[in-house]
Amino acid sequence: MQAGNDDMLSISAEDEYLFGWNPTPGIVSVWASRDGRAMVWRRVGDKIIRSSERYRPWLLATSLRDVEHLGTALQPHDVQVPEKVLVRYRGLEGPASSYGYLLFARDTRSLERSIMEGAGLRLQRPVHTFADLKDDYYRVGPVEQYLMSTGKVYFRGLVYNDLHRLQFDLETTALDPHRGRIFLVAVRDSHGLERVLEAPAPEDEARLIHELCALIRERDPDVIENHNLFGFDLPFLEHRAVVQRVPLELGREGGPLLLDSYPETLAVGPDARKRMRYSVAGRELIDTLDAVRRHDFVVRDIPSYGLKEVAKYFGLASPDRVYIEGADIFKTYQSDPAVVRHYALDDVREVDGLSCRLLGAPFALASMAPRRYERLTSAGPAMGVLEPILVRSYLRMGAALPYQAAQQSAEAGLHEGGAVHLFASGIAEQVVKADVASLYPSLMRTFRIGPSCDRLGIFLNILGRLTDLRLEHKDLARRADPFSIEANHHAATQAAMKILINAAYGYMGAGSMALFADGKAAGEVTRRGRAVLGQILDALRQRGMALIEADTDGVYFSVPAGWSEQQEQALVNEIGAGLPAGIHLEYEGRYRAMLSHEVKNYALLTYGGRLLVHGVALRSSRAEPFGERFLHQALQCVMIGDVVGIRACYLQTIADLRDRRLPASDLATRVRLSKAPETYLAQRRTHTEPAYEALLHAGRTQWHVGERVRFYRTRKGYVWLPDETEEATVVTDWRKRADGKLEPQQKKVLVTHQEVAGRRDYEVEHYVQLLRNSYAARLSKAFSKDAFEQLFRFEQQPSLFDVDPPIETLQPRWIRNP
Repeated sequence: MQAGNDDMLSISAEDEYLFGWNPTPGIVSVWASRDGRAMVWRRVGDKIIRSSERYRPWLLATSLRDVEHLGTALQPHDVQVPEKVLVRYRGLEGPASSYGYLLFARDTRSLERSIMEGAGLRLQRPVHTFADLKDDYYRVGPVEQYLMSTGKVYFRGLVYNDLHRLQFDLETTALDPHRGRIFLVAVRDSHGLERVLEAPAPEDEARLIHELCALIRERDPDVIENHNLFGFDLPFLEHRAVVQRVPLELGREGGPLLLDSYPETLAVGPDARKRMRYSVAGRELIDTLDAVRRHDFVVRDIPSYGLKEVAKYFGLASPDRVYIEGADIFKTYQSDPAVVRHYALDDVREVDGLSCRLLGAPFALASMAPRRYERLTSAGPAMGVLEPILVRSYLRMGAALPYQAAQQSAEAGLHEGGAVHLFASGIAEQVVKADVASLYPSLMRTFRIGPSCDRLGIFLNILGRLTDLRLEHKDLARRADPFSIEANHHAATQAAMKILINAAYGYMGAGSMALFADGKAAGEVTRRGRAVLGQILDALRQRGMALIEADTDGVYFSVPAGWSEQQEQALVNEIGAGLPAGIHLEYEGRYRAMLSHEVKNYALLTYGGRLLVHGVALRSSRAEPFGERFLHQALQCVMIGDVVGIRACYLQTIADLRDRRLPASDLATRVRLSKAPETYLAQRRTHTEPAYEALLHAGRTQWHVGERVRFYRTRKGYVWLPDETEEATVVTDWRKRADGKLEPQQKKVLVTHQEVAGRRDYEVEHYVQLLRNSYAARLSKAFSKDAFEQLFRFEQQPSLFDVDPPIETLQPRWIRNP
């Protein structure tokens, strides 16, 4: 399916909104600068063709008032004058209260400088940054400017397998680049390379970094990938390259070679988080951790985001895969380097597998949205994908973009959201999940509900075209040979289109964040959605089903004992047949049992025995391993009514704690540091935090924001648990200096992970209480108050009653059919 020559690919007129209008094939990377230069790399067969182009940097403005001071140096886009022109403009068709002017110049800096100078004259005060004028102007990055103005997109005429992808993974002596170094790098690519670069001694590290950069330039991949690439490998590599004075020349010929970095807010999943984004000219940098987070935001059942756990989850782990505890990798390398080489190559093979499994959808999105491929793995689908498509379409039509939409949405207030119901807490058996397929987009399309500010109707046009094309690709994927390139291409394309379809409502209801927001229209969608969900719930009640939970467009309910899967499907089809035209109720799945804890927090047990846990109330990223293990076992037991098994598991865990059979690593909490040393030390007198106290107790007075550390609690305080061998300073005392500041009295020692992990000096009763009050407490909704108190009473505690009923007679709080 690859474009084999330079011929342009045809694009139908109806698809120009969605895919852009420029048919240039094979673009694999674009690098644009603020001075109006763009480098484009295209893959044609096995060759890379590079072209250098000029584009005119631009932005959108609500008026010309901040550039009128330029006089004759301000001219319309199509007027030629003998004087020097600094800024040109194009009037866009639309209402006065809109982004009605397209301003452009030879470079971004002169354009922004001209505007800030004029704004300063208008406001009668200096304007120091362009961000101060953000309400009057709309702008995007240089690559987006180039792609929007030319109508080009990535990967036209290519399939995912056409990309030349390279994975590399660092093995280091410590997780902190200030304290450790790189001793090995595993490298593989999609053209058959597998190689290990090594630096056994500290003086070899500079050579290793130089060899890695040279190998990447030699192999010349389109894409560089790894798991946690932005969170670990590139920051670590960047720091060690600075220490060793080796330039990180990773870019493609024709563009800047050096690695670039800048802060960003990551929009994957429900929580925004800040990190450093890395980029390099001519290659797309892909972190598969972003793809895993995006996937779990939908399925919500991935137990851990670590590479090893994720590879097992997706069935990518090889039967002969080598596993080594992180703390033991360098020590193992010193005694048996062949095992570590095998381990490291297994890592990059699994990254390749994850990429093949999860990156097809972002690849397909890059053939639609005017953005770099590397940004689409972590971009929010509404603001990061759908809005750029809309902006490109309006600019193509010479139409002004809406400016008042944000204000109108804000004035209208928050519209009423979707319905969320918790009908029962406890344990249900024979549970069915029924879901309305893309409810909100279906309502928007069926009843023609779109943003009123979308004068051209492009929003609903795109939504309809996406829906039709998705069904076509879904059908083609079903008919293609399983696991073939064609099947994978069509499956990934329909998945990408589903992402955009489902983002449509969220974008329309995004308020001041979105150009085309419309709170009133979003409210009409949710009103109709609540009516559809109410109709489904009424139908289930009338048929005697036990309702458990309903959320926006789907419902969990329990069917009568002994029902077959065919009976369940027939029920869903029967109810779906009574819904409005264009609305489809789907049979999404069946489960042996469900623990309903609270809204959006529940556990499911499949008929195959797999446990799926949803919601922060039942799982936490800070969880101690011993508690997570207990909770997993207890949930398995409670789902099948094995109350004796729960009690036995609870007592066994308490016994393991009190007999100190558990290592310190089983009790350690892992957290990400958010405060620099000077920040924490400044507030330490009035407020202490365990993670930092553990580091200070171990003599670590230097750390950096974003570092993840483990610690556990003893009677003497908190103890840091290193992930590797550490030369640490152990603090024996603190004394007050003449200026009033505290100063540690220190001694140097060598601390190994094995020594600390082998300790059993934790505060037993603290963890016994934690077991009951944090982990066992998450089962409280599964039992009556009396049953819960008896089940999770400490062995030595007296009964509150004269005679307790036998444990084996206790029953969970069952959710039964009426």
